[in-house]
Order: sequence, then C-alpha cells, then structure tokens
Amino acid sequence: MPATMEVECTADDCELDMAELHYTYDVPDDVSTADLRCPYCGSETSLAEIEL
Repeated sequence: MPATMEVECTADDCELDMAELHYTYDVPDDVSTADLRCPYCGSETSLAEIEL
C-alpha cells in the first residue's frame, strides 16, 4: 500500500487545518513537506507533517 501523510499549514493567514496526502508507488521515499506547497494558500514553506 502506498504511503500517506497528514499535513497542516502553519501560515497565520491560511485556513487549512489538515490535509491527507495519498501517494502512488512512483513517489520517491525521501519526499517530505519541504518538497510540497500548501494546496490552500500556496505557501512553499509552511507545511508541517502531523505526527500521530
């Protein structure tokens, strides 16, 4: 089963409180939040992984 990751946006003006990312098998194992943008506000530096 491909990996999933739950993220939150930490930008003060962003309304996104959580998003779940579902990867395909083609995504490299070393992909992190630093490689992604917030789908709501577009910030390239404010995504943080939610650790359960």
